[in-house]
Amino acid sequence: MAGVHETFAIVALAANAIAATWGAVSWTRAIPYHPFWYALRVAQLTVIIQVGIGFALLADGRRPPDDLHYVYAISPLLVALVSEAMRATASQRELEEIDDPEGLPRDEQILIARKIVLREIGIMTVGLLLVVTLLLRAASSGGLAGIF
Repeated sequence: MAGVHETFAIVALAANAIAATWGAVSWTRAIPYHPFWYALRVAQLTVIIQVGIGFALLADGRRPPDDLHYVYAISPLLVALVSEAMRATASQRELEEIDDPEGLPRDEQILIARKIVLREIGIMTVGLLLVVTLLLRAASSGGLAGIF
């Protein structure tokens, strides 16, 4: 099971790095590219699975060489949850200045929707970059130090 955990750590790191790169490119170019959301969800799923495998190893009595590994291993899940909560409020920030979004012309509604999506992509990309950093730290503090 430990080998699965180490292998899946690389998968989780790669999935999050790919999604973060995709999000950064999408956000900096101001292109609300919808496949980013699929990459994001896959990356988030890898974090959930990785934490689950870690808990299974912990329940089996295995311990990492460094207790700091626990912090770095659980933090990506917390960052993903906080990022989702922040993303949920992104539309409120864009819409708080507008009295009646339904009453706006269609072109303006589309522009506002685009701003909201780009804001959400930016928020999630920052979260992904934090997750990648934390996964790298978890790997270096808990057994994958030879790889990273």
